Amino acid sequence: MKKTKVVCIGEALIDRIKNNSNQEFTDFLGGAPANVVCALRKLQINSAFIGRIGNDEFGKKFIEKFKELEVNTNFLQLDNNLPTRIVKVNRDSNGDRYFSGFDTSLNTVFADEALAINEIKKDVESLEKLFLETKYIVCGTIILSSLISTESIQFLLNLANKFHVKIVIDLNWREVFWDFASDSSETSKKERVYLIRNFLNHAHILKLAKEEAILFFKTDNPLEISKTMLNHPDVIITDGANPIKWFINSMQGNTKVINSSKIIDTTGAGDAFLAGLISQLLSFDYPSNESEIQNCVRFAGVCGLITCLGEGAIEQQPDYSKVNEFLGSQIL
Repeated sequence: MKKTKVVCIGEALIDRIKNNSNQEFTDFLGGAPANVVCALRKLQINSAFIGRIGNDEFGKKFIEKFKELEVNTNFLQLDNNLPTRIVKVNRDSNGDRYFSGFDTSLNTVFADEALAINEIKKDVESLEKLFLETKYIVCGTIILSSLISTESIQFLLNLANKFHVKIVIDLNWREVFWDFASDSSETSKKERVYLIRNFLNHAHILKLAKEEAILFFKTDNPLEISKTMLNHPDVIITDGANPIKWFINSMQGNTKVINSSKIIDTTGAGDAFLAGLISQLLSFDYPSNESEIQNCVRFAGVCGLITCLGEGAIEQQPDYSKVNEFLGSQIL
């Protein structure tokens, strides 16, 4: 059986982005795993989302969006007590965003911190059937800031290994989540780095930013990073407008990034990049030479760039026609 599906696991939350006037905020659906699953569906990849959201107004908006994009939500959990998380996002003059905290007016604990293993296990037969058809599982590391969700992700990744599903990890270091979570607020940065570093050994593909590579591995050389890890994963390192460094299928190289003066908001750019990359890895049935790898990474880069040309992470994500149109013109 050829595996063609992708499962994304983790947080779905609201990005409350400050407008250019810096006076008002606009709410957008977000959260890295939710962004990735939506971007994959726009690229016609059969995808599922496993996570927990509040049974509230924002949770209903996520359900509507997932339904619109035909995301498999059979393992989406609804929490009647904890709300969907709202993240406050500010932007600088270049459109680069930074997180300034959370909206705690309703609660100080959020639904994404309570991904429940018991609910996952209720229909483990259906989950196993899904994993039989799944090529990649995608997750980040924010989920580790909660002990409850950590138990669930460990169970899911162990099950993935049983069914030979490749694990894709986007490091996505967001220390503000750890500072705020009751389970991890008292842990030191050194302890957090150690915990995440061990978790990364699950990866068959690791995506990270240059600053994350330096923090966790003391180098931004993808081959050297791969050598230090249990599965010797493929490693992709992004660095803003600088070339993307990669070690993929035992080959090492870099790919220039196409840039634009029209960037408005970088929220979700890395998630669109990852979705674009995964779509191409599936399309090529894994690239076998440097030319194919360059094409995969270039396609992914354009997915990320197009997402930056408007506000919010999901609405701006491109479909194949938009990416191919851009690749054909190479002009912005």
